[in-house]
Amino acid sequence: MLPGQRHISKPSRLMEVDGLCAEVFEGGVGSDDLVCHGSTLSLTPLIPHTSTPLRRSVPQDVPRRTKKENKATQAPSIPNPFPELCSPSQSPVQIGSLVGKSVTSEKDRHVVRVYGEDTLGRSLCVLSGATARDVCHMLVQTAHCSDEESWALVELHPSLGLERCLEDHERVIDLQSSWPVDGTTKFLFRKNYAKYEFFKKPMLFFPESMISDSADVSKGVSSSDLVQTLLQAGTCPEIQGFLYVREAGRKAWKRVYYFLRRSGLYCSTKGSSKEPRHLQYVADLADLNIYTVTNSRKLYTAPSEHTFCFKSCSDGARSQDMKLFCAENEQTKTCWITAFRLFKYGKQLHSNYQLSQSGVRQQVSPRDAKGREDEDSLVAMDFTGKSGGRVIQNPKEAENAEQEEGQAWRKREALRYTLPNAPPGSRPSSVHQTQPWFHGGVSRCEAQRLIEEQGQVDGMFLIRESRQHGQCYVLSLCYKLKTKHYLVIPFEEAGRTYYTMDDGETIFIDLLQLVEFYQINRGILPVRLKHPCVRVAL
Repeated sequence: MLPGQRHISKPSRLMEVDGLCAEVFEGGVGSDDLVCHGSTLSLTPLIPHTSTPLRRSVPQDVPRRTKKENKATQAPSIPNPFPELCSPSQSPVQIGSLVGKSVTSEKDRHVVRVYGEDTLGRSLCVLSGATARDVCHMLVQTAHCSDEESWALVELHPSLGLERCLEDHERVIDLQSSWPVDGTTKFLFRKNYAKYEFFKKPMLFFPESMISDSADVSKGVSSSDLVQTLLQAGTCPEIQGFLYVREAGRKAWKRVYYFLRRSGLYCSTKGSSKEPRHLQYVADLADLNIYTVTNSRKLYTAPSEHTFCFKSCSDGARSQDMKLFCAENEQTKTCWITAFRLFKYGKQLHSNYQLSQSGVRQQVSPRDAKGREDEDSLVAMDFTGKSGGRVIQNPKEAENAEQEEGQAWRKREALRYTLPNAPPGSRPSSVHQTQPWFHGGVSRCEAQRLIEEQGQVDGMFLIRESRQHGQCYVLSLCYKLKTKHYLVIPFEEAGRTYYTMDDGETIFIDLLQLVEFYQINRGILPVRLKHPCVRVAL
């Protein structure tokens, strides 16, 4: 033993430290003393070695506390600041919305933003089950539209140049939830007169050259009877024809022969052959939506402007997910789009048409209903005799009677507005500016675009200012899917300004009188004026 060193006989204090071992200090000396006095330090395991056998723990009964003891020992309760997370049945927050999955019910309310053709929009609060028909009805009421007929909700993808008219039964919230959050997709509210026009004039939408060779036609059934029968059953015949298709990932367009059937879209790998070994399956109609493409020449270098595309219902606004097609003319394009709608929706489309017609009959008065009759049901009558009116059977005599009636009507109206006691400002020349069919100084191309967007049905019209001829106006009229333009020329007679379209044979005080006349008489036009092309401001 060295001088100044203590003898440690037995451990008197144990001190535990973090780790698997403990420090043992003898005689209760602290750590500072160890450093100063140079005391020894040894490590020993936490569980000392012992010769006694280990005994297993025995479960013991724990005495239960009474409710009073529990209240005394428990901490004071803190109110839950988020009770809706613990009681979902009473919560306005839907389960799943916090993790990215929305769970909706029929009674939930959502906000839908709808835009008019003036780029201004209106927000509506609708139920989860609201259909496109319900939203259109709300917009008609809030925008104070003059009628409820032929309004439609349009899905618009501005970046892709795509637009689609929603069917009346489609649920708006379901469609809106599939859009990308940061996208530019929106709803438009406008007229669409051609939504159910194919039920009225089927052969205009289904030309015989595009109807597939079926057994019914070969048995002697005419194409018109076949189409009419199938439309009443909520379907249509198979459609076939050449279409230009844009190949995926390429800018080139290829001419391919396609077949549209209830089972899907097919193409022929060998000309126009319909043999099963030459048919290739393209797509299932149930998983697709069909869109018309605007400005397709610039966006997709299409061969013509008669372009449409198929896009999956679940995919977002991505150009690589689209299947682009281009038709040779507008009638062919309209036929493919109409057939797609009929094959996909079937009887539901016919039910929508019947429901829309029942709504129109309820709001149309008997006097207006008489004016809605088809032109073929009108007959020429002669009331000059004493025995009452007689039906004019001779077509030449009926045409002369129409011209005489028009001339007499023109003279009567002109005389009424030139009387001395007539109020000078009773019908000013600018009265047309307040009419829905007047579109100011829009260009020829813009007028055609407006008519195409609203359906291209016979008799749709608008009046605009002429850009080439000063103080003149232009009547743009749709007939057989084509837009025709007629110049309205003003001239002076007896110090008063009149308007004419037939070199002065029929003259009018103002444009409103001109429109009213051609809504009753066809005159030089191929069809009477029926549907004004209007633009609504929301």
